[in-house]
Amino acid sequence: MSNNSHNNGLGKNNGLNKFFKFGEVPHLEGLGTRSVEAWFLGTKAENVDQLEQLVVEAIRDHAFWRRNFHPGDPTHVTEQSKRQPEYLEAIDTLKESYRSLLAFLKKSVPFFSMRYQGHMNWDMTMPSILGYFAAMLYNPNNVAFEGSTATTLLEILVGDDLCRMLGYSIPDEAEIEKGAIRPWGHITCGGTVANIEAIWAARNLKFYPLALQAALQNEPSLLTAKDIEISLPTGGSKPLIELDTWSMLNLKGDDILALPTRLYKEYQIRSETLTEVLSKYSLQNLGMAEFSHRFLKDINSSPVFLVPATKHYSFPKAAALLGIGASNLIDVPVDEDARMSFTEVKKILQDCLAERRPVYTVVSVMGSTEESATDPLANILELREELRFQGLEFTVHADAAWGGYFATLLREDETNTPLLTKTKKELITEIVLSSYVTKQFQVLGNADSITVDPHKSGYIPYPAGALCYRNSAMRDLVTFAAPYMFHGEAEPTVGIYGLEGSKPGAAAASVYLSHKVIRPTKSGYGKIIGKAQFNCKKLYARLLCMARPEDRFTIVPVPRLPAEISGSDVEQQIQFIRDRIDNASNDQLLADKEALHLLSEIGPDQNIITYAFNFKHPDGSLNTDLTLANRLNRAIYEKLSIDPGEDIYGYKLIVSTTDFDAAHYGEVFIEYYKQRLLGVSGASGSSITVLRSTVLDPWLAETSKGSFLDVLEHEFRQAVSDSMFRDALLQVFEDVDKNKDGVLEISEIEAKFKALGYEDEDIKVFWNMSDVNKDSTLSMEEFIQHFSQFLVLSSRG
Repeated sequence: MSNNSHNNGLGKNNGLNKFFKFGEVPHLEGLGTRSVEAWFLGTKAENVDQLEQLVVEAIRDHAFWRRNFHPGDPTHVTEQSKRQPEYLEAIDTLKESYRSLLAFLKKSVPFFSMRYQGHMNWDMTMPSILGYFAAMLYNPNNVAFEGSTATTLLEILVGDDLCRMLGYSIPDEAEIEKGAIRPWGHITCGGTVANIEAIWAARNLKFYPLALQAALQNEPSLLTAKDIEISLPTGGSKPLIELDTWSMLNLKGDDILALPTRLYKEYQIRSETLTEVLSKYSLQNLGMAEFSHRFLKDINSSPVFLVPATKHYSFPKAAALLGIGASNLIDVPVDEDARMSFTEVKKILQDCLAERRPVYTVVSVMGSTEESATDPLANILELREELRFQGLEFTVHADAAWGGYFATLLREDETNTPLLTKTKKELITEIVLSSYVTKQFQVLGNADSITVDPHKSGYIPYPAGALCYRNSAMRDLVTFAAPYMFHGEAEPTVGIYGLEGSKPGAAAASVYLSHKVIRPTKSGYGKIIGKAQFNCKKLYARLLCMARPEDRFTIVPVPRLPAEISGSDVEQQIQFIRDRIDNASNDQLLADKEALHLLSEIGPDQNIITYAFNFKHPDGSLNTDLTLANRLNRAIYEKLSIDPGEDIYGYKLIVSTTDFDAAHYGEVFIEYYKQRLLGVSGASGSSITVLRSTVLDPWLAETSKGSFLDVLEHEFRQAVSDSMFRDALLQVFEDVDKNKDGVLEISEIEAKFKALGYEDEDIKVFWNMSDVNKDSTLSMEEFIQHFSQFLVLSSRG
């Protein structure tokens, strides 16, 4: 750790002025713009002229830059060389190969379409495309300033802007001198790397005092600071060298991070000296085995960190890569709403305190990738305050990879932004966060670290994740500086912090330009997120109300209704939603404050809806077999998912799927959702297959051509109908397959068909048309494909 961790050219305006001898200093303060229609290429490429002109401008500007960098230097691509056969052949090959690639790329996923509801991806903003494209021409590598003299500065600006968006305040230099804590953020390739880095920093923070205590006890160069004291979370303060191991493992993070600066200011011990002596004791150098052998002998239980069952896969990776061990990652079951169960969190942490088991961090997911559920961050932070005074300390990491940009719905525009009068259309189509989610995002700035992915709900090209620290000194815990590459404090750098080496400066430029044009506040990104959330809530209402009494299916969204949570009349609330939300026009909804308020409270915490279908038997009774319900949902997914090699233009609706299982989610969530889906309690089975729709488009579903929700409903109904028919045929196949070997012999066909009244000639016709590969058996696909055709033929006969 460095004693000048706050003073790295990152003061007011980021201290970037000194790096510019001419030209405008880049900045992200300002009004931004207000037109969603100007921010995207458009579902039909309506803004293609503007995008094309600006891309061409970037290429021409880059060419101008090349031509004017020492223009007297020789040229190597001469006009004569351009007339050579080899040159012409190479250019022809380039054109042919390029056009072939362009054709192949049309097999890509149509993220821009309202029909795409698959994964957490949608269209990119035009400024983000242009920022990436323009910077890509210069190929900057943000691993070091000397390879990214422009985009490193842009990354510093972006890091601050993300911090502000998430709720971290940026103090000026005067405030920092008085002890204010400065946050810091940087771009990563994605949330996986950001989450791993956050756990890495939390682990190193936990063990740093042990290494420093040993150095104070043994190193002559630190003798003057031997009696340095540190505050105890339980109250009072003591010399660091007098603390026992348990107390050392439960010091407040900010107090630990302040130690290097204190050693410099109070005892004139420079960062170089401290770094050198700590290398003999630090976990980074000793490794987990040797460090534990030296310093953790009287700790009987391995340290742990807590994650919700809805965790991203990056956390088990972090446990493995950091030597923590997957067995020391504790999965916390979720509640009925797929949020980390606060009851379980509290019990686990109290058990850790009683067992004197150290806790690295507690991870709160601010928008899970399957359900977009928001964990109870406010309660977790309050619980930490309680446990802190009892002697248990840990960091809190917020995984807001998906949900981070939803904070823009709470961020006021900058003070110099003029008040704009919103039209009816703008008001109706921007929905605020629910009261519960608002409460969690209001305290997001109290988390010690936050992961956010601009390339998810920031609508920015891959790769652009980010990690932000509440206390910038946290970054020093994961630093492995390469002296031959970096040249001291004269150059700003972001590349030495974190896991990555090389990373595209184009990503930082992409985020920069998008944030410049679309500010991460209510009037900028908040408009996009609010409109997408409006569409998501409306889709939730449609799914909830879609099944009519005469339909042979039901739909059960995972998010519960407020009436379900409070124990009030559920059917009455559904009828209200049907009459005053689902069947209402936008203008009617705008005039209905009660309906608007309910719309903000229903549905998922953010913009991913998970739901499952079930079917009714011919007598109208609901299926109570989870296996059959899962099979139906898998069949629907097969209808509404992309198969490799298929013509993308043939897909009318695209969703994704996932499975909820009791081993990860816990019995409470699984049993409750099973009961809602099947209508009975105690049904067998511990894994539930659900469908998932991610709604990121900000375009109104209600247009002059009608409601696009009607189009989506039609596609859902068609997929359900086809899947139920296929499932009925599958049940016939299973009934005919008496020996359960997965194929049908002629004897099984004869027995079943004769029982149904068919003649030998009918059986022969069916067998000949079905046994396509002539192997004397019928596979399931052969049977299903031809049995319906046979029924039609036989009915005509």
